[in-house]
Order: sequence, then structure tokens, then C-alpha cells
Amino acid sequence: MPKLTKRIVEAVKANTSEYFLWDDEVPGFGLRVLPSGRKGFVVQYRAGRRPRRISLGPSSVLTCEQARTRAITIIAAARNGEDPAAKRDADRDALTVAELADRFDREHISVRLKESTARGYRRMIERIILPTLGHHRVTEVTRADIAKLHHDMRHIPYDANRCLEIISKMFNLAEMWGLRPDGTNPRRHIKKYPEEKRERFLSASELRRVGEVLREMEMEGIELASAIAAVRLLMLTGCRLGEIMRLKWEYIDFSGRALRLPDSKTGAKIIHLGQPALDVLTAIKRIEDNPWVITGTLPRAPLYDLQPFWQRVRARAGLKEVRIHDLRHTFASTAVAAGQGLPMIGKLLGHTQVQTTARYAHLAADPVKLAADQVAQEIANSLNGQAAA
Repeated sequence: MPKLTKRIVEAVKANTSEYFLWDDEVPGFGLRVLPSGRKGFVVQYRAGRRPRRISLGPSSVLTCEQARTRAITIIAAARNGEDPAAKRDADRDALTVAELADRFDREHISVRLKESTARGYRRMIERIILPTLGHHRVTEVTRADIAKLHHDMRHIPYDANRCLEIISKMFNLAEMWGLRPDGTNPRRHIKKYPEEKRERFLSASELRRVGEVLREMEMEGIELASAIAAVRLLMLTGCRLGEIMRLKWEYIDFSGRALRLPDSKTGAKIIHLGQPALDVLTAIKRIEDNPWVITGTLPRAPLYDLQPFWQRVRARAGLKEVRIHDLRHTFASTAVAAGQGLPMIGKLLGHTQVQTTARYAHLAADPVKLAADQVAQEIANSLNGQAAA
């Protein structure tokens, strides 16, 4: 058979059964003719001892030269020990990122993450990762894809970096599950954006203003009493938001002046309570058949979201930039000002890592700096011949 050309392909007629015309220039390259009259280019080769055949495309779409070029590429790969047909089959069966995310949820998020962290992961996956990458095959996602997603979120660097962490974990597991070759995580070498660490502490005057607003709200009787109590407990205990919002009566040890939490961000923990915090807890009215301390309006349910209430509090107090978590920072800064050491502050806040408490080290140094300044000033006065103050 001579070299396949456009004229030969167009002249070929269908038969009662399928048959092939083979090109004499590129061994393995040919034209398949079906009884229906449809024609398509193919290439066949051997992978070891196995004969393999790949369809290149219909003759109505590909020219002879285009099909021949593809055939040459495939045959060359086969001679180098590769199996293009096997790769094609693997790509065809490969999971999409949406399917990977579903498995990631079942086998990692639901099993290994705490509820609040799991909610954040799912929100990021549903709102950002899936709309951008969900239809991609897991094997086809490239570093350029991830870099673009990260770059498009540069105006919200914190979320961009959290998204990068989730993608990294997801594709690490894809490698472990055999869905991608080892060492091909597309998140590798993509640098996170710098994040501004916020450590906002309320001053004594700001705390007084928040207290005034809470008392005003109590007198007005419009806001939930449980929401007001929640804010007071956050300020008086240094607890994380979830620890107060998911607090049950059974966790409170009134005689031992402590909260005994079976679980938290850092595992089971004991939070020791000062008398003002105990007074707030004692004043909260228990609701029959409701195990939660901070209750909402639904039967047997907690108050699920404190953020709307806190936004109203801070607006009335003129502190619109203060976050709920800043109340925890304020507890720590007040402890430093009271002369408590960093190890004790770490115990009060339930830190398991010394590095977490170390963020308050600069505050602990302030009294020392003041003392150094006073001593040095006394010596300087003497050196300058000035009388002691």
C-alpha cells in the first residue's frame, strides 16, 4: 500500500465489514474504514509482547499529515519503553478534583479534623477550589493552575494561604492513594503571601466602654441574655469562642472553680475560673432540657453564631475593628500587666506550645524596660551631679 494521502482517503469505499489501509512510510500508521462509511486514523504498536492500538481521530477532522505526525510521536514513545495507550486509559479513568475532594472529605476532613476546622475546609473547597479546579483531572492539575488560583486571591492573602494549605494536603493524599506520581504535588514551590499578625488589645478605657454597652443592652432587654453572658465570659476567661459557645453545664465544676472541657482545639483541658467568671455563670438561668450554657432561641439548642451580636456591641462601643478573638488577647495582655509570667499565661490560655505564648513576650518586657530606665536615670543624675529626686 502506498503512502496515505488525502486523495486515497477520500477515494476509499466502505465494505460489509471493518478493514484497514496501512501506510507504507510509517509502519503502524493506518486508516480504519467502518461499514457505515466512517473513516478514522489509527496507530498500532507493541508494548512488550502486547499489541496496542490507538485511535487518532476521524479523517473528517484530521488531515493525513496531522495524523501521521501524531502516529510518529506515539511510535517513538513506544520504542522508548512507554505505553501511550496505557497512559490514555489511566487518564480516562483518572478522578476529577471534585471526586478527589469528595474522598478527601470522607477520609480526612470528617475523620481527622475538629468540627470548626472542618467547616472552614469545606467552605474553602466549595467556594474557591471546586469552581476553579473541580472539573480538572487530578493527574492534569499543574503548578501553574495552583499558582494562578493563589494569585487571583492576592487581595485576601490570609484566605489565599489557607486555600494553598488545603490544596497541599489534598494532593499529598492523592499521591498516597496512588492517584498521582510521588513528588508531583502541584502546590510545591509556591510561596505564601505575607500575613500581618494582628494582636489587638483593649485598653482599660475600652474595656469600660464595652462594659457600659453590655449593661445598657441588659437594661433595654432586646438582646439575648445568653449572648451578653457569652461576651463577658470570653473577656473574663480568655477562652476561645468555640469553648464558650459549646459549653455544657456538665463541664462546669463550680466547687473546683473550673471548666473541665472534654475536647478543645488542643484536646481535653481544664480552664481555671476567677470569681467574676463564676458569678457570670451562676447568674445564667438554666433552661430545662437544654444542656447548653449559651442558649439560642431553638429548643435544646445552643446559640450558634455570636458574630452578629458582637458586631452590634463593638459598633455601639466605637470599636469597629476589634474582633472577638481580640478579647482572648486582651485577657493575656492584662495578665502580663498584672505581673504574670509567660508560663503561667500559657497555662491560663491552655497553650500546648511555648511558641504560642511567646507572642506576648514583648509585653512582658515592658515593666523591665521601665525599671531599667528608672535605674539608669538615677545613676545618670548622680554622674551629672544632680540631686536624687
